Amino acid sequence: MNEFTVSSITDDAMGDCDATALAKRISDKDVSTTEVLEAAIARAELVNPKLNAIVTESFDLARLQTKNNLSKDPHQGAFAGVPTFVKDNTDVKGLPTLFGSRAVANRPAKRNGEFADQMLSTGLTILGKSTMPEFGIMPTTESLAQGATCNPWNINHSSGGSSGGAAALVAAGVVPIAHGNDGGGSIRIPAACCGLVGLKPTRNRLVNMHGTDSLPINVGHEGVITRSVRDTALFMAEAEKHFKNQKLVSLGHIQNPGKKRLRIGFITGAIKGISIHPDVQRTLTETSLLCESLGHNVEEVAFPFEDRIADDFLTYYSLLFFSLHRFGKSLIGPGFDSSKVEKLCAHLSNNSIRSIGRLPFVIRRLKKAAQITRQMHKHYDVLLCPTLTTPAPTNNFICNQALPPSTMVKKMTEFAPFAALQNITGEPAISLPMGTSGDGSTQGLPIGMQFSAGYGEDQTLLELAYELEEAKAWQHIHPLAASKKNSDSTIPSFA
Repeated sequence: MNEFTVSSITDDAMGDCDATALAKRISDKDVSTTEVLEAAIARAELVNPKLNAIVTESFDLARLQTKNNLSKDPHQGAFAGVPTFVKDNTDVKGLPTLFGSRAVANRPAKRNGEFADQMLSTGLTILGKSTMPEFGIMPTTESLAQGATCNPWNINHSSGGSSGGAAALVAAGVVPIAHGNDGGGSIRIPAACCGLVGLKPTRNRLVNMHGTDSLPINVGHEGVITRSVRDTALFMAEAEKHFKNQKLVSLGHIQNPGKKRLRIGFITGAIKGISIHPDVQRTLTETSLLCESLGHNVEEVAFPFEDRIADDFLTYYSLLFFSLHRFGKSLIGPGFDSSKVEKLCAHLSNNSIRSIGRLPFVIRRLKKAAQITRQMHKHYDVLLCPTLTTPAPTNNFICNQALPPSTMVKKMTEFAPFAALQNITGEPAISLPMGTSGDGSTQGLPIGMQFSAGYGEDQTLLELAYELEEAKAWQHIHPLAASKKNSDSTIPSFA
């Protein structure tokens, strides 16, 4: 662990456990929920000054809720007593929802958002709100309101975005699981940057982000960022008990690799001739060979979309920020001050006005993207591509207020040209930490690979993820101190 790496994992009640192991230790009374809560709070206070990943802490409220739960049913939900954070675009009663923006008034929410309730149904204890870029626009977590959230692997680099605060807290060991949501890769991007598991589920499998049901294309998806595949699988099983979409086949609790050998197409190239970092390309090749060695049928396929899909997505995406910019008081609440939005949001809002005449054609073309992937999934069970074109960039490389907004948009597209495709189609996609970089200033940073499947085929991805997790020892940030009593041989090594 070098001088720029941040870890909070130590010999306390949490140890080096993932969420599943920690929940079992609580259930078995090896540790109490109070001990776990205090350990997580101590970890947060230790590393957040270096990471800047927490917007609002609610430690005293969590203490009170834990005390109340102990007097009732301490084992309600599979993750009972496991601490977590909620991304700061989702309401939690009593806490402000600031969206990473100076334009939003600091007022406590009167009630939980729907997904916060779904999270709480699994037994998780909320410790506060995690950072995000303004309105989730950027693929890095940097804002004028809250500053940059740093990557625990190297604090000179970004944790990714827009769920970057969540990923930083999980990677550093403050909590083993945290809320993220994904409108263009915002779960998968920070998972890739921070060496974690990030599943964007099938559209409508979990409750939807507030207000997205009425969109022409609902690109927003809720989810979690975790350290292990089994944590993500258990969360999905528990969340399904709270809300079950009757139009989708039930997932249940997926616990093992699948037996079926899959047809995997690995995608080479990207839109507009965007180049891929050599370490990312190497990891893509190594991952495809690993899949082949496990008995899967792997074939190389060309990038299936025309270059203009990037411009089409940006045009549609800009509509969302036009709505926030111009109608923030109605959509977000009283006190919204549109004059305080960052220049990138204002730039996208203005672009939306200029392109309004093209919008119906853009939406029509984006909807056709789902037809393209449906045809591909007749031949391939899974598509493999890099999650990102490079390892995590340095802080302020993409979101640099000295740059013109058009340059920031260009950097965004070059960094994450793949991730938004499954937001358009609604298909599930997962980022897995399949490698690390070995090049210069980025040496030792995680590299994520994305696996996507047909609509509703989340099970296929989770089963493949289990298999890859067993086949390849994923690297995690070293604990500060080893502890035999807190080890669990059934989870991946976090060394």
